[in-house]
Amino acid sequence: MPAHPTDQALRPFRVDIPRPQLDDLRARLAAARWPAEVPDVGWSRGVPVGYAKELAEYWRTGFDWRAQEALLNSYEQWTTTVDGQNVHFLHVRSPEPDATPLLLLHGWPGSVVDFLDVIGPLSDPRAHGGDPVDAFHLVVPSLPGFGFSTPLSGPGMNAARMAGVLAGLMSRLGYDRYGVQGYDTGSWVAPEIGKQAPDRVIGVHVNAMIAFPVGAEGETDGLSEVEQRRWQAMQDFNDGYLQCNSKRPQTVAYGLTDSPVGQLTWIVEKFKELTDPEDGLPEDSVDRDRMLTNVSLYWFTGTAASAAQVYYEEISANAWAADGAWDGAWEADGARDGASEWAEAAGGHRVPTGVLVSAHDVTVRRWAERDHHVVRWTELDRGGHFLALEAPEALVADVRAFFRTVRGGTEVPPVVR
Repeated sequence: MPAHPTDQALRPFRVDIPRPQLDDLRARLAAARWPAEVPDVGWSRGVPVGYAKELAEYWRTGFDWRAQEALLNSYEQWTTTVDGQNVHFLHVRSPEPDATPLLLLHGWPGSVVDFLDVIGPLSDPRAHGGDPVDAFHLVVPSLPGFGFSTPLSGPGMNAARMAGVLAGLMSRLGYDRYGVQGYDTGSWVAPEIGKQAPDRVIGVHVNAMIAFPVGAEGETDGLSEVEQRRWQAMQDFNDGYLQCNSKRPQTVAYGLTDSPVGQLTWIVEKFKELTDPEDGLPEDSVDRDRMLTNVSLYWFTGTAASAAQVYYEEISANAWAADGAWDGAWEADGARDGASEWAEAAGGHRVPTGVLVSAHDVTVRRWAERDHHVVRWTELDRGGHFLALEAPEALVADVRAFFRTVRGGTEVPPVVR
């Protein structure tokens, strides 16, 4: 794709949703049509109507979007075009002149909002009771297709393409050596950046990583009891959203883009299912206003379709989900072949990698170590999929510890705690 004529421009950006869009949201919520439901089934078949009505009413009458907008605008924001793709990002420079540049990558259904509780401690540890040696200059982009990093420049925006765009962004900002941290989709993209720019990336730190079996003989033998539970949970995972996002992202998006209640419940179900404890309500783990800020960003930017495209590119386009791949323990031939190709490609990825595993995660260590140069492995007894939102202090502590070991190029044995 030829370079966009404004590729080199950095454009200041502020979030400013027009008042008519706020009024339209409230009107749609007030006029919502509600489905019937089978009585006494709780959350087992999806979001209960009673819970959805109460949360939608709070979104309509109690949630203060302008306050959340002001919080986002308290950080320096920019957009630029890299390889034809518009990219929005927060740029938070540390007051410490020798701070390490760090790229923070969110997942689905997340956004830059996910990192608001870790920005201060990571960029200015001195002001948060930490050691200034652990300071980072932060670049927090909206992944291509998410939030204000739209529209997508075209098909093919998979993890590798995203990695190329974001590596280009870091170069444009003048960061020759930097770290990368990511979760969920970000945990796909972060290692790709390490593969594409190994001379620039000093380390990759991930949480909510998933590593798959590749069909090798004996790869599931001798798994610990915990790993057996994780492997079983991976096989039993309710992949309804995954199948929709990866196979028909455009069709599903019509309902999510036209109905705020549809967009709300589509996202909130994931916060319910992937947070810790699983038997609690989503807001027991994640601040309700923070969760609704995420939902609002998807709604106001109309990105239900574009944010789901990465699933299509990574799964359906690679035949990883063929014949029910996820729901069959990734035993389908297409899934196994795709995972094998990834493992083979990852063999050259020697950038030091730190893996943080929450109580909810299904990461199996031997498969992660097969695919990545893991030098630090940390296991928590708490927290869910969205650690930056659920347990920000735990994420901050592990990010600091990991980059302390790799910043000078000195590696240490993996750590378990």
